[in-house]
This record gives sequence, structure tokens and C-alpha cells, in this order.
Amino acid sequence: MKAIIDSKFHFEGQINEYNGKVRDVYTLENDQLVMVASDRISAFDHILPKGIPFKGQVLNQVATMFLRATEDIVPNWLIATPDPSVAVGIACEPIRVEMVIRGYMSGHAAREYKAGKRELCGVPMPEGMVENDKFPVPIITPATKAEEGHDEDISREDIIAQGIVPEDIYIQLEEYTRALFQRGTEMAAEQGLILVDTKYEFGMKDGKVILIDEIHTPDSSRYFYKDGYEERQKAGEEQKQLSKEFVRQWLIENGFQGLEGQVMPVMPDDFVQVVTDRYIELYEKITGRTFEKSDTSNITERIQSNVDAYLAKVN
Repeated sequence: MKAIIDSKFHFEGQINEYNGKVRDVYTLENDQLVMVASDRISAFDHILPKGIPFKGQVLNQVATMFLRATEDIVPNWLIATPDPSVAVGIACEPIRVEMVIRGYMSGHAAREYKAGKRELCGVPMPEGMVENDKFPVPIITPATKAEEGHDEDISREDIIAQGIVPEDIYIQLEEYTRALFQRGTEMAAEQGLILVDTKYEFGMKDGKVILIDEIHTPDSSRYFYKDGYEERQKAGEEQKQLSKEFVRQWLIENGFQGLEGQVMPVMPDDFVQVVTDRYIELYEKITGRTFEKSDTSNITERIQSNVDAYLAKVN
């Protein structure tokens, strides 16, 4: 199995290229974006040395399903998916805040709680909780969107005070975030999953808030298996989950949390296979569909050809 790690494409009308941690974004002169979901994987804001075969396809196809399923809640950027690993959409001015919403005390929130903190991003967390407990009401814990390095927790009050987002727009972001999380929760429950936490990114276009990037994917979300959740919680056992958290745990066990002086471990091939299998498992579990592996014999040639054909057809 081959993975796409670096993508250096040139598409008709291309005027800019941006390489993110996972996605490579090509801006076209007609105010559209071509977003290539690579097979890179990042954790603790660092890109791991090896790619994960089919990861980009999983992310792109899961995100596409959820973007189509939430168009009635908020307009989004997606126009078409000309390739299993590619999305084409509207170019927006990004809002430099990630809207993180947590239904359960897991991941970063649990780590902060264990450290003795009872407030996250200005939002109180109740006493007496244990890791993976459900919050009485989902909490929104925003983060500033960093160009490089770590995103930083920030409160609603500071976002407004610093003028990062006008108050009326921020209120709209919170409303959209809660509505999207509710829809994602319902769709996950239909498949026997719990949507634990996730993040949304938004942009502005012609004065309107637009949902951008990916949603409800294993890179942006955490899922638990619904069956046995209560029993595992009562017994103090770890929850069975579908997310990228197990990659973070592997890194922690191998002495890496993205801190200064730490050396990034290289995943052995058998663990890479495990990660691929987990991504495919999530795709099939959350969508209820069988994953169809794309042709990886020459991924870059396939993507270039599919996008060129799409652009020729619509332009």
C-alpha cells in the first residue's frame, strides 16, 4: 500500500498553494479551493515521519458525508469531490478560532482536570468527575488557530475583548457549533457510536459565516462505542474508542508529547497497518458503508488527472 505524503500539483488557474499539517490547499483564480487530503498524520502539532495509507481518502469521504448532511444547519464551503482524496470548494476568509465542543471529559480536558484545573477556556468543569464522564451539557472550549505550533486555549470573553471575532459573529459560531454537534451526535448514535468531542472551523464569505475544512472525521473528532460505555465507566475501565487518541498514546508511551528536546519516534510498519485499519474501521462504522480502497498505484497521477478533468468540465 502506498501513501501520499507530499503533493506538488499545479491545476488550471492556480494562483496559490498552502501546505498544512494534513491538507494541501490550492487556490484557483475563480475564488475556489482544491483541497488534497494527504496521508500525513499529525499529533501534538507535529507531523509524523510516515504516512498512513488511505487515511486521506477516509478523511475526505467522511467529511463529505457530514458536510452534505448538515447543509440545512449552516452553509459550507464544499462544491464537489472529483477524487476520493480531493474536495473542491469556495475560498473563504478563515476565522482564526477553532470551535471545540466537548460532550465528555476526555483527551485535553481530562488531562487538564487531572492536573487540578476546574475551568477550561473560562468554562467551569464540575467537581467529582472522572475521565470520560459525560458533561451535564456539552461545553465549548475555543482555541486560537495558530499558523504554526500549538493552538492555544482561549475564553469566549478574551476572543471578544481582543477583537478576534465580533460578538454577534461569535454568538452565531456558538449556535452553529451546538447544532452541528447535536446532528453529529444523532448520526453517530444511529451507528452505535458516541460523538465525544470535535472541532469546527468557520470562515466568512460575502458577510456570511461559512463552515469550512473537515467535520466529524477521526482527525477532528473522538468517538466511543456506545455499547458497553456505561459498564466500562462504572468499572473504571478505558473506553473503546475510534479516534486518533490511540496514536497520541503510542507516542506518549514512546517518550514523545511534542515537548522541547523530545525525539519523534518512527512508527514501525506493523503499527502503520494498525492505524490504517483503525481509520477504515471508523469510516465503515460511522458511515455504515463498506470502504472501497482507491487505486494507489500512482496516487499523484490519479489526483492530477481527476482534478484536471473536473476543472475542464466546469470551466
